[in-house]
Amino acid sequence: MTHPFHALAGQQLDILFVKRRSGALVFVCAYGASRSVTLPQEWTDRGADPGGDRLAVEGLSALRALVDALVSRGAGTDGGGS
Repeated sequence: MTHPFHALAGQQLDILFVKRRSGALVFVCAYGASRSVTLPQEWTDRGADPGGDRLAVEGLSALRALVDALVSRGAGTDGGGS
């Protein structure tokens, strides 16, 4: 488990079987006594390498541009907000 915010992060789990869900690969893994957990491939070491920085400058810049565009779009209307 490589997803940094999952409760099982850093643990090694046995894969019971693999299936597709909504076109994406998921792993059904053994967890504890007779329990299982389903994990997206991206949350495992079998997925693509995660980005080095979740808050990369490029992503934040794109988000800022989107927010600015949405705010300016609604600036001329009386939305009843603050």
